[in-house]
Parts: sequence; structure tokens; C-alpha cells
Amino acid sequence: MRCLALLVLLFLPHFAQAAASAPYVTPRDQVRLVSATNSATDGKLQLALQFKLAPGWHIYWKNPGDAGFPPAVSAAAPVTLGALDDPPPDYFLQDGIAAYVLSGEALLPFTASGISGDSLSVNARWLVCADICVPEHASFTLPLTGGASAEAGLFPAAPSIVPSPYKATLTPDGTLRLDGVGAQQVKAAHFFPGSASALVNSAPQTLGFGAHDLTLHLKLAGPAPARLTGLLELTDPSGRMQALAIATSPAPPAAHAPWWLLALAGGLILNLMPCVFPILAMKAAAFARMGGAAHAHIRREALGYTLGVLGSMAVLGGVLLGLRAAGVAAFWGFQFQSPIFVALAAWVILAAGLSMAGLFHLSMPGFIGRLPAQHSVLTGLLAVLVATPCTAPFMGAAIAAALAMPALPAMGLFLALGLGLALPILILAFIPALAAALPRPGRWMAWVQKLLSLPMFATCLWLGWVLFRQSGPLGLALLGLGGLLLGFSLARKPVFALLALVLLPFLPSAPAGASLTLPGAQPYSAALLAQLRAQHRPVFIDLTAAWCITCQVNERTTLEAAPVRDLFKDEHVALLVGDWTNRDPAITALLTASHRAGVPLYLYYPPGGAAAILPQILTPGIVKAALQG
Repeated sequence: MRCLALLVLLFLPHFAQAAASAPYVTPRDQVRLVSATNSATDGKLQLALQFKLAPGWHIYWKNPGDAGFPPAVSAAAPVTLGALDDPPPDYFLQDGIAAYVLSGEALLPFTASGISGDSLSVNARWLVCADICVPEHASFTLPLTGGASAEAGLFPAAPSIVPSPYKATLTPDGTLRLDGVGAQQVKAAHFFPGSASALVNSAPQTLGFGAHDLTLHLKLAGPAPARLTGLLELTDPSGRMQALAIATSPAPPAAHAPWWLLALAGGLILNLMPCVFPILAMKAAAFARMGGAAHAHIRREALGYTLGVLGSMAVLGGVLLGLRAAGVAAFWGFQFQSPIFVALAAWVILAAGLSMAGLFHLSMPGFIGRLPAQHSVLTGLLAVLVATPCTAPFMGAAIAAALAMPALPAMGLFLALGLGLALPILILAFIPALAAALPRPGRWMAWVQKLLSLPMFATCLWLGWVLFRQSGPLGLALLGLGGLLLGFSLARKPVFALLALVLLPFLPSAPAGASLTLPGAQPYSAALLAQLRAQHRPVFIDLTAAWCITCQVNERTTLEAAPVRDLFKDEHVALLVGDWTNRDPAITALLTASHRAGVPLYLYYPPGGAAAILPQILTPGIVKAALQG
């Protein structure tokens, strides 16, 4: 019996059949698709891309670092493929560019489901780099003939990355702390973040030890997130490396206070933006119409305005946080990516402008009409509506921090932003000396109100341009028809308002096409950025949107200015523009990696250096300092 068992063990490998595709071969690499079994079970199969890379060449980990993009696989329906399960990466630093790479031999397992038939085809693309980068792609066909797989031994019996048994925390200054790990256990450590730009990847990571913990000092690329995920490689004194998947605990409540103050300041500055200032001036003019002595009435109106601002900001923040919790990539101003919302916003602002011009008196329907100071509540709602396409200083970082916080402190941050927006009106109402200093009411007020209606009409026209960019001529025609119907409804024929709403479902959702208004610009893509970085070209990225007023102002006053264009030319800067007017996963990924909650986002990559994030309000001097600093 023992002899029979021995013979089985000796000859079993000869009965195993190859479960691999034909290899893709270049002087740089050899790649093939392999399988752990030779037939699918319940339509599922364990697969892997096997890379054999020539000396000096590498591919990129799932987080590539400062350049490159990771391998990706796809298959025709009904087959669905899971994510690639990358092994622990190597840290690669060259000319100030830090990347997370895989070299030598690398196996990237993944699962496939929905398989039927006796073969499977999988498409793959990857970027292989040395001194140059070469994008490669191939289609692999795997025969499924049944029986044992000769490649089964390639698949590891145990995972190479295991969940960390240690509690991990991150301090605001970027110190990663692991409890329960001492100096006698660890000789070296390196952290690889899960998101592309969580860290300044080229910065050194300083290892330290406390009485009962390990500390690794990281240089954060932005504000400390509430939860940092990634891979920590620990090397013990014998040279054995252990890869731990870690996720830090949420920041303590005290760490949220600076962000609330930053949001308050951002909301306060938002009042000076061109989209919001007319609303502020309109409310101040209304206070002047009441007369400086009507303090109680002014305070009541100010509280109504604040209620409208805070209520609408809470709704906006709740929707944004809810979508994020559901896994939807939603950012500040995301609602303007919907043509339906743009059309509704345009009609609301048109109605406000017609009311300010004196063509009709706006009355409050429903529950709003039963609130005290109901007109001020509506004005507060309007202020938030026109504020969302604008971005003030401090807002980008503060809102990005909110999206990384737990729900309760995040909602507090949105309310702090709303309080900052309402603060000038509150100050004006609750300091009697300021209210008394307002000019006395008179006939001049009617002219001021009509003058303030002009920015409302201009905003409506601008939203029409945005809708044209999103939906083309048909969308613009439907918007104009709805505006006419709305005008009839304001003339005491409310049925026409309902007809205007009927037009909304007919708005086309397909974009009319991205627009590159900056001279010499190219559309942004991660692959193009990687190629330019590999060529040691300086790169300036402008992430913009037609509905972003701050973006448009920056482009007209700075990026399109002749001195800045000449500077780009003299410094041989490649200009990439990402148009986020409509949803774009590549731009969304870059916003997420940069810890920003919306556009505008300006990034400058110097040759061989890490990306620098420029302020959201640009001047030619700021651009010059970034390029020549």
C-alpha cells in the first residue's frame, strides 16, 4: 500500500495539465494568464496575471505613488472580474519621484465569475517602466480542459498581506502609531498608503519607538484624514518582512475644532465671491428699507435668513454625506453635474431676478409661508443655491476634511460653513450701531433693487451656458421654453409652471463635449501624466468645470493671461485640463487622491518632484512662484 501511494505521488504531476494562456513576450517583460484550476466551479475561477520582468523594469502597485498606473483586467459579459490582489510593493525613488512598484516575478491573483464554456478570454493593460515607460496591453485566452492545473502551485496557500493585530492611530502632524510593537521586534518599517496622494511619497519615514509602541513619522500631502488605510511593511532584525493591512482609528473630537473654524472662515469669505455678494447686498438693502430704528424686525429677518442658510446647508451636507456613505463619489457642487438641477436652479434664479426687478411680488407657498420672516428664509435658501458653484479660500480643505470625518462632526462642519455665510447679516442685525448707520429708506431703494436684479439675470444666462455644455442646443432650447412658461406662471397663470417642470425629463444627459479653452492644453489622463513625468517634463494640471465660477474667473484672469502663457512656454510646462462639468471617474479619482472636495484643483508637478497643490484663488504671481520656486 505504501508503494502504491508513493507511485501516485511520483506520477501525479504528469497528469496535471497546463492552465495557462500563451505568454505575451517583449524584451521588457513576459506576461501570461494562469489559473489555479482547469475548470470553473459554479461559474467561478481563481486566476492571476503572472509577470516576469526584465532586470531594471517594473510595473506599478495598486497605488502607484507619484507616477504610473496599476495593471487592470476586463472581460466581456457575462463574465465579471474581481479586483487584482497585489502582493506587497517595493519603494522606488528616482530623481525625487517616489513610486510603489513590483519587479522581478509578480503574481496578481483575481477571481472571475459567470464563466461558461471551455475557454475564457481576459484583456489586460499595464505600464512597464525603467528609464522610459511603455504602455502595454494584451488579450489572453485560457483553455478550460478540466483536470488538475499545473499552475496551482503558483497560488500562495496563505495571503502575503494579513490584517494588523495592532491598534493604529494617526495624529494631526502625521505620526502613525502602532500599539504593542517594540524595538526588539522591528528593525525597519515603511508605510504604503491606500490612496494615491495621501502622503508626500518622496519624503523619508522616520521610525521611532516608545515604551510600548512604534511610531512612524509621515509627511501628509494634506490635512490628516479621519481614517488612513494602507499597507505597513515591518522588517524584523533577522530580515524577515511582514506586510500588515492597517486602518487608523478616527481622529478624536478635539482634532475637529480647527476644521470647524476653517469652515466658518470659508463661509465668511464666500460672501465676497461674485456669485454670493449680490444676495448679501440685496439683504442689506432690505434692512435699509426697514429703517435703522426697526431693530426687532431686522433681527427677526436676520434669524429667518440664517435659518434658510443653515437648513439648506444641512440638507446639502446630509445628501452629500449620505451619497458618500453609499459609495457614490459625490463632491462639493456635485449637483450641478445634473442637467435637471442646472435647469431648476436657472429657473429659480430667474424668478428671483424678476421679483427683484419689480415685475411681481414673490409669495411663499406651503410651510415656508407659515414661517416667521419667510422671505428671508427663501433668501437664505437662494444664497446657498448660488454659493455652491463658488469656492472660497479654506473651503476645499475644510470640506475634504468633512468628507473624511464621522457623520456628526462632518455635519457640524457644514453648519459652520453655513454660519460663516450668514454671519455678516447676523452682525448687521444684532449690533444696533451698524443697523442705525444704514441709509434711510427712500425712492432710491427701488433703483438699487432693480440694479441688484442684473447679477441674477447674468447668473441665469451663465447657467444656460452650463446647460448648453452639458446637453447641447436641445437642452438650451428646453431651458428657454421653460423660462417663458415660468414667466407666464408668475403672471398669475400657475399651470404654466407645472408645464415647465414637465420639460425636465426631456433634457439630454449626454455631454456636448469637453472644452479646452486654455491654449496648448491637452485633456487630462493618468496615463498621459505618467508619460510626461517619465520624460521629466514639468506638468500643470487644471481641474475645472463650466459651472464652477471660481474656475472660470481663474482661467480668465490668470491662466489665459499672456504672462502666464509665456511662462508655461518658457519653462516647457505641459498643461493638462480635466473638465469635470459632467461626471468623469478619472478626475474624481484625482480629486480623491489630492484630498480635495471639488473643483478648482491646480496641481504642479516639477521635474522629479512631488506634486504641489496651488491655492483655489489664483494670481499670475502664485503660478510664477510655483513654477520657479
